[in-house]
Amino acid sequence: MADFSLTQKRALVTGASRGIGQALAIALAEAGADVICASSRAGGCDETVAKIAALGTVKAAQLHADLSDMLAVQALADDALALWGGVDILVNNGGTIFRSPATEYPLEAWQNVLQVNLDASFLLCQQLGKSMIEQGSGKIINIASMLSYSGGITVPAYTASKHAIAGLTKALANEWGAKGLQVNAIAPGYIRTDNTQALQDDAQRSSEICARIPAGRWGETDDLKGAVVFLASAASQYINGHVLAVDGGFLAR
Repeated sequence: MADFSLTQKRALVTGASRGIGQALAIALAEAGADVICASSRAGGCDETVAKIAALGTVKAAQLHADLSDMLAVQALADDALALWGGVDILVNNGGTIFRSPATEYPLEAWQNVLQVNLDASFLLCQQLGKSMIEQGSGKIINIASMLSYSGGITVPAYTASKHAIAGLTKALANEWGAKGLQVNAIAPGYIRTDNTQALQDDAQRSSEICARIPAGRWGETDDLKGAVVFLASAASQYINGHVLAVDGGFLAR
């Protein structure tokens, strides 16, 4: 279907070395986009780039940046824009989490989580958004969380950052909607990734989570592929400021 095609579109996906980010990058490529895969270290996206290259139909490249370093994030934005003459799709997926009771939560850990999850996302939105405004079109997709809706346990910084991502998505949609940009977010449910490994390994907590999910299972990273292609494509042209939960029905319980 033509409205879902991403042919000749240029995308940047952060946190694309594995897990959700890798699945999102591959999904965009499968839909026809050329994809810049970004991670925190040089060569971190070798596997993702190889999988995209194996499709044989689109281009893939990789960049790296420490998302807690705003100078590095600015350089990432500049390099991404220069690589193929612009970016049409930005997926802010890169993130981190730190678990500790709130009474013992280190300030340094709090600041790092907010810098990586929120500050870097805002700076990339701002810098690539300027270019998108100039070209009169663009799609920004921020990765939110189930903890954009609830508080969680022992993850106060992550929860604060993901609530903020939902708010930032709406704020930017308000400012940029009339300029041809759509800014939306995906809130993954409980997906099997490194970030949720501690929960998966806790038999009681994992059982409680699955009991609340109407689908009756943990999500897989591929479960998010349709959502990112939809929000990156012309099919979502009249959707703006929306947080799309891909959660197996978790929020409906």
